[in-house]
Amino acid sequence: MNRREFLKSTLAAAALANIMPRGATAATQKGDSKKMKILVLTGSPRKNGNSNTLADNFIKGAEEAGHTVERFDAAFKDVHPCIACNKCGMNGACVFKDDFEFVRQHIIDADAVVFATPMYYFGISAQLKAVIDRFYAINGQIHRPKKAVLLMTYADTGAAEAEPIIKHYEVLLNYLGWQNAGTVIASGVWPAGAVNHTEYPRQAYELGLSL
Repeated sequence: MNRREFLKSTLAAAALANIMPRGATAATQKGDSKKMKILVLTGSPRKNGNSNTLADNFIKGAEEAGHTVERFDAAFKDVHPCIACNKCGMNGACVFKDDFEFVRQHIIDADAVVFATPMYYFGISAQLKAVIDRFYAINGQIHRPKKAVLLMTYADTGAAEAEPIIKHYEVLLNYLGWQNAGTVIASGVWPAGAVNHTEYPRQAYELGLSL
């Protein structure tokens, strides 16, 4: 199957998925609307960084709600950037055998995927972006209904500066046929720990608890 035919088939599948009731996921179709499998992908290289703090609080809430959570801290893993070799055919084995295999193992059956990132030079951190780019190799397997969450931190306070990352997130979800389950956009936090003195950790916790 060539690239054009593959895109047609996956987009058709996504269109069918969008017919499902709003908020439906693979789990709800099986009659389990309470317990979900959640994959949290973080992109900060600071272990005590602000976006990691949001991830910590989200996970606390999600686990208290009874969900199963797996976490992948991209900055501390070995994930080779995609090199566009197309050996995977958008739906097969990648030429790189690295820590992305953990993501592959957990994202396909996940009911929700969480992206936690600081803003680095007005974009998603390179560490998290490398993981997202490797979605290419499992493209056909993740074009199915899932929920998604964005947890983002940035030093500035202007809403316009956050728009590029938010738009990237929205376009990604639209392509994959995933549903936005909520966002926490934490502005004005720069030094590690700055987010602790705001309402954002509570918002992340409550978002995890509400899924």
